[in-house]
Amino acid sequence: MQVKIVFLDGLSLGQNNLKKHLESYDYTEYATTAPHESIARSQGAHIILTNKVVLDREALETLKDSLRLICITATGMNNVDLEAAKEFGITVKNVAGYSTQSVTQHTLMMALALSAKLPFYDDFCKSGKYAHAALFTDLSKPLFLIKGKKWGIIGLGNIGKNVAKFASLFGADVSYHSTSGNNLNAPYLHKDLESLLKESQIISIHAPLNEATQNLLNAQNLRFLQEGAILINVGRGGIVNESDLARELERRELYAGFDVFSKEPMTQNHPLLNPKIAHKILLTPHNAWGYEESKEILIQGILKNIKEFLE
Repeated sequence: MQVKIVFLDGLSLGQNNLKKHLESYDYTEYATTAPHESIARSQGAHIILTNKVVLDREALETLKDSLRLICITATGMNNVDLEAAKEFGITVKNVAGYSTQSVTQHTLMMALALSAKLPFYDDFCKSGKYAHAALFTDLSKPLFLIKGKKWGIIGLGNIGKNVAKFASLFGADVSYHSTSGNNLNAPYLHKDLESLLKESQIISIHAPLNEATQNLLNAQNLRFLQEGAILINVGRGGIVNESDLARELERRELYAGFDVFSKEPMTQNHPLLNPKIAHKILLTPHNAWGYEESKEILIQGILKNIKEFLE
């Protein structure tokens, strides 16, 4: 019997070579799959690949007669009902650690860009203002080095540690806050959240979204941020209350770089799309994980999971 494999949201990996690697199987790849389509498209599949398509108890119970393996093409596993999968004898595998380098680079890119006020100066040139300027240069928004700045990291897992290493190489003074309260033995100064927010010029978030981190930064503590501080979220949407942050950005001189959002894709009237704060903010569409080299590591991890299961 030929193994049937279905990838429900192949577009989440952009251009990929999975089809070439899996051509010996009965392989079908859908660019995207709406919630009402997932069961019909998965009928008879022995292996399902999914990045964000939800496979809940109802779906798994319907598919349990044929389904043997779910490969999550990411690290997070919250889109699959793991308890139901275990009950129905369906193995669930993910891939961890593939994006450490790319998310680190993305974090540094945002920190460097916002330290140099690139959103403001890019618009200054492209809008034609520079072409009509009286002077050869413009320093109306101050540029700052990372060297000598205090960089606070929220969530010192693998990515947080890698960011800490590179931030230190740039000359930043690194400290961190453990959202679980359990990671207190790192070679950096641990601070409570309020102290970290008050004392850091750059803060980057690398924590998971859970009960402890939901709405972790909000109107009550965003006010502790220093004037001119940079806040970067490449962890998970929902950790920062985006409406509260947008109000704080409009109210005073703060800067933010976000790759993750509480609802993805962003809503059209999202508070961070306020044109009044556009010069203070960098936004990317949850793609910090997806640099080509990281994607290849992820794809090899997916193939490894399939091979090991079928052996």
